Amino acid sequence: MKTVIQAENLTRRFGPLTAVDHLNLEIAEGEIFALVGPDGAGKTTTMRLLCGLMDPSEGRAVVGGHDVSKEHDAVKDQIGYMAQRFGLYTDLTVQENMSFYSDLFGLSVDDYRTLSSRLLRMTRMEPFGKRPAGKLSGGMKQKLALMCTLLHKPRVLFLDEPTNGVDPVSRRDFWAILYQLVRDGLTVFVTTAYLDEAERANRVGFMHHGKLIRCDSPAALKRGLDESVYLVQSDDLRRTREVLEKQPGVLMLQPSGADLHLFLDSKVTSPEKLLAVIEFGYQRVTPSLEDVFIALERREEAASAA
Repeated sequence: MKTVIQAENLTRRFGPLTAVDHLNLEIAEGEIFALVGPDGAGKTTTMRLLCGLMDPSEGRAVVGGHDVSKEHDAVKDQIGYMAQRFGLYTDLTVQENMSFYSDLFGLSVDDYRTLSSRLLRMTRMEPFGKRPAGKLSGGMKQKLALMCTLLHKPRVLFLDEPTNGVDPVSRRDFWAILYQLVRDGLTVFVTTAYLDEAERANRVGFMHHGKLIRCDSPAALKRGLDESVYLVQSDDLRRTREVLEKQPGVLMLQPSGADLHLFLDSKVTSPEKLLAVIEFGYQRVTPSLEDVFIALERREEAASAA
């Protein structure tokens, strides 16, 4: 498939801090790519570098076949960028906001009418066209921001944590819209703090301290986890956790609803061996992306400490 986003040793430094550290990445046309990581990992800086909103300290980015640093205008025409705080005008209505952005993009009246009508229909925002943006719910504001971003028909859509603070139903609706856009040929690069959202992407990249430490499909990431993961059930979880954490081969214990997820080094121990120390119920489970993310983060922290 055709590569539409490419980063080659992309690096950005702020004084002694390296926010993005020699990132190499290729994203295919029509792909949804999710970049996840803890706060300060470099996700937003990476997106700004790819959009040309920031110059790299080293390396280069290519979007739509154009070098982002050298052909900024050509790149700008092909991308849509939706920041965490999109610049909606709260005193303007939904339609007035869209009309304002269409003027900024230089759309003709006919193109605007056709496209705005399609976008309002796709997002189910037609009944709210005359409502001031300041009186929209959080999910509706994100839909309006997305519509404004799409008015000039970009090839690549960059979304920086687009559903942060939005209710679950609105998040689901937002992703349904993204799937429809991808079917129409759009490429989506999204940063998200929600691991269940990252599961919806074709590929997921994990960032840690500016480095891309793992990148693959959600299924491959789960299969590739070195640790064995078990669901632990006990009448006294606190006591069970205190005892298990001290045992060789127990790498980590994480809350999972009313139970625990137990991460083991299978070369050192097993649940059967641990039952000799304390009684508990268990079953092996397929790790979630959250399990993978936590395990990778802990591994990186341990390596840094060493």
